[in-house]
Amino acid sequence: DIIPQPLLDQYLSMTDPARAQTVDTEIAKHCAYSLPGVALTLGRQNWHCLKDTYETLASDVQWKVRRTLAFSIHELAVILGDQLTAADLVPIFNGFLKDLDEVRIGVLKHLYDFLKLLHADKRREYLYQLQEFVVTDNSRNWRFRYELAEQLILILELYNPNDVYDYLRHIALTLCSDKVSEVRWISFKLVVAILQKFYANSANTLGLNFINELVVRFRHCSKWVGRQAFAFICQVGMFSLCFYVYVKFG
Repeated sequence: DIIPQPLLDQYLSMTDPARAQTVDTEIAKHCAYSLPGVALTLGRQNWHCLKDTYETLASDVQWKVRRTLAFSIHELAVILGDQLTAADLVPIFNGFLKDLDEVRIGVLKHLYDFLKLLHADKRREYLYQLQEFVVTDNSRNWRFRYELAEQLILILELYNPNDVYDYLRHIALTLCSDKVSEVRWISFKLVVAILQKFYANSANTLGLNFINELVVRFRHCSKWVGRQAFAFICQVGMFSLCFYVYVKFG
């Protein structure tokens, strides 16, 4: 009743390997690109019509096909809702997290958009995996780490202060020591955002512990770049730092 069945059958056949040889070598990529629009047209009640096709595309040997899906999985999650997302998209999302960097960047760029759609208990499981984004296939791919820092600034709101301190703090400190200045600079903003998270939630003890760690790690660093990092953190987050100094010393 929504679209003609022959038209849907033609679309579903785009994953047939024979079509790639006779019609277009990138026909599977075109299919992947259009899938969120088709899913929106059919509605979540008809997701069963597309589920097998989506899983086929998600396991395609061409990384460009998987990359296309990775960039749009957050949009598909909005269309399908939380139940279908948890059942059918989360396993594919987990597979993309372990894929090539060219695919992982797709989920990384919209990591916050996807995680915020999950239930709190399911979302918390990803705290253990965020550290894996620091390691890339090519260490020169500094934009990957830059994107991670930007996403973490947004992701902070999804977790409580204790989780931020136990998991995200370590990632932030690692990124603050990155070899690329652009990554370090965005990471300083991440550190300040973490401090502001503690302040907003009255987690003063966690904030002071983090301040002390920053002092030991950067203020007293034997290398000038570490001491410079501390100066930049103070510059970016003067309000948060002043607040914790006031709490500690009165």
